[in-house]
Amino acid sequence: MSQDFDQRIEQMRSGNPAKPVQEKSAAPAEIQGTFHSYGNVRNLCLAWPCGNRSFFNYAYLIRANYHLGEDLNVIHLGFSGQNVIIKGYCLEKLFTQLIDHLPRTITALDTRYISIEDVDEVIVTDIQIETQQ
Repeated sequence: MSQDFDQRIEQMRSGNPAKPVQEKSAAPAEIQGTFHSYGNVRNLCLAWPCGNRSFFNYAYLIRANYHLGEDLNVIHLGFSGQNVIIKGYCLEKLFTQLIDHLPRTITALDTRYISIEDVDEVIVTDIQIETQQ
């Protein structure tokens, strides 16, 4: 039996038993790349080109530092127990989004597929996780 089963009693109570029933979409809602509502549990998923993934809860993010380098930009994220180092190009926009806990997934790209001549968007080239002692 479907959980959407309705005996039309609600339509009769509202005074319009002939009102057509709106069917719910069978397709799942598309997962957004950023968070928009305040009730979500906020996790940050890190993904590597090889397919490995790891996630951290934003509640344990203690500090973040942005370093503007000559070649690559670097973001240091300090979670309780582990540090995450993100390297790439044009990371200032990503850092601003991290302040508001917006990104759900940060994906590192394989460096051989990156054209560096005209980089105008956030490109992550390396993600490292270090355990604190």
